Amino acid sequence: MEKTLVLIKPDAVERNLTGEIITRFEKAGLKVVALKKIHLSKDMACKHYAVHAGKPFFNGLVEYITSSPIVAMVLQGENAIEKARQLMGATDPAKAAKGTIRGDYGLDIGRNSVHGSDGLQSAETEIKLFFSGLEIFDS
Repeated sequence: MEKTLVLIKPDAVERNLTGEIITRFEKAGLKVVALKKIHLSKDMACKHYAVHAGKPFFNGLVEYITSSPIVAMVLQGENAIEKARQLMGATDPAKAAKGTIRGDYGLDIGRNSVHGSDGLQSAETEIKLFFSGLEIFDS
């Protein structure tokens, strides 16, 4: 079974949308196999967004994701990465379809409520950054 990392970002956590967002993934057939609420350190945020280091928006990403707690989770299922990304919608909420998480809850391109791995390699790397093997409960 494929796994993916999903982060519920500060804007969604602050607006009490965590349960609704998790429910959308579960109703789509994805299983939560790891879950925790954390306040990211700057160091961890820099590692997570390392692919964007040096870009003009990098510091803003780090500042935002460390501004308040997030919920990190590992989802598992058939085509979990693609399925999760479809449920999340386009990165820019203004371009995301209604009925998607970002289309319904995203505030702007920076505060778009969720992050999801974009491929198998990034999913593996991101999951290892946020969770130890002992925190993931496959079934």
